[in-house]
Amino acid sequence: MRYLDLAVILAYLAGITWFGARFRRGQKSLRDYFLGGRTAPWWAISLSIVSAETSTLTIVGTPALAFTGNLGFLQIVLGYLLARIVISVVFLPQYFRGEMFTAYELMRRRFGERIRKLTASIFLVTRALAEGVRVFAISLVISIVLGTGEIASIALIVLLTLFYTFEGGMTAVIWTDVVQMSLYVAGAIISFFAILGRIPGGWEHVAAVAGAAHKFAIFDFRFSPTMEFFSRPYTFWAGVAGGCFLTTASHGTDQLMVQRLLSARDERQSRAALLASWVVICVQFTLFLLIGVLLWVYYGDQRLAAPQHTDRVYPEFIWRYLPPGVAGLLIAAILAAAMANLSAALNALSSTTVVDFIRTRWREMSEARSLKLARLATVAWGLVLLAIAIGARHSRSVLEAGLTIGSIPSGALLGVFLLGVLTKKPREGAAMAGVAAGIAVILVVVFRTRIAFTWYVLIGTVVTFSAGLAASLFEKPRRAAHAVAGLPAGEE
Repeated sequence: MRYLDLAVILAYLAGITWFGARFRRGQKSLRDYFLGGRTAPWWAISLSIVSAETSTLTIVGTPALAFTGNLGFLQIVLGYLLARIVISVVFLPQYFRGEMFTAYELMRRRFGERIRKLTASIFLVTRALAEGVRVFAISLVISIVLGTGEIASIALIVLLTLFYTFEGGMTAVIWTDVVQMSLYVAGAIISFFAILGRIPGGWEHVAAVAGAAHKFAIFDFRFSPTMEFFSRPYTFWAGVAGGCFLTTASHGTDQLMVQRLLSARDERQSRAALLASWVVICVQFTLFLLIGVLLWVYYGDQRLAAPQHTDRVYPEFIWRYLPPGVAGLLIAAILAAAMANLSAALNALSSTTVVDFIRTRWREMSEARSLKLARLATVAWGLVLLAIAIGARHSRSVLEAGLTIGSIPSGALLGVFLLGVLTKKPREGAAMAGVAAGIAVILVVVFRTRIAFTWYVLIGTVVTFSAGLAASLFEKPRRAAHAVAGLPAGEE
């Protein structure tokens, strides 16, 4: 155990916790706590989006994907760009019509209270499960550094992040995201050159060895209407279609991301933040995948045995082989990613609980009481995530586990949001039927077929939208008075 590294890590943990907690000052309403008062600049929101999108799963899991495979994961990133364009055109204009705190208020406005609660409930369950896997991922790192058990490691990171999120709200989330993303990107760049420096022959040797093994391959254009084709997660077709639908769902309907978009000063700045985040995300994924290639070459040259759990290959290399101080900085960078994503999830889960469930029952609640409940909800969700993370210790690949869990309900959410935005006829009953059909079909796909997770959102979206549209044909005509007044179906 190296005391300089531990000192760097502990200094970071103490510093970021203190920094985030400082933002409590000036919070007087839910708008301040959940949207940061809409004062954050677009570039800070953009970095915050990237920070939430990548997290520890990226830092720990992405190098492992390239270590065992190639750069094919970048095909999904192409879909991320298409998704951002769709969100900018279809969803952002809807979200900035009036003031919203959550994505699911749009569902209430279009369909009614029941569909709002249904979509919000789906978000709460699946976000908690996916975030629990992400929290577990950081225990892999902490247990390597401190030699502690996974449960103690999980508890440490959850409690520290919970403290500053409880105090600082969305403003703390955004600005700690900026600091933490800068730290882990800098750490990744340092580690890239540190690993490269340990490989005799440098980049030329890496290019020759990895190139011969096709480790730099990105595109797989093979197409065939067979089950084998749909079972491969990293093809061009699965990447573009899957990446587009997954990101449209996650960034357009998931409160974790929508809350950041709603925190912008106006729709124009929200769009700028969203589109700029793609450039950063593309560079980030490329960097972490190349780190995985470097590690593959290094392990092969040194004839080292790869860790049994390949997600440990990057953090183990950092801790074992990098100089004191540098290793501590890079481990702190990985912790930064974990805390950034966890704080965002806590705030998003809290905002959905308070706005979409509690305040709908007590509409006359004062801002002071609402703010108190928001902080209590943050604590409650912190304990829930702690429990889920402890139960997620047997995942084969933390990156794919997180993406798979998030993909299962995302198609139903995206399908019903598109149904609400792109059509006028379907009402609440049809929307609920569409969601039920979408979730039922995707569960069959997950448990009864070998179709890869990259197709889940596309399938769920198409089924939900089509089933909702079909169900609307059997709905009774809307009462004439409401049709003339132009009231939403949910407000009849």
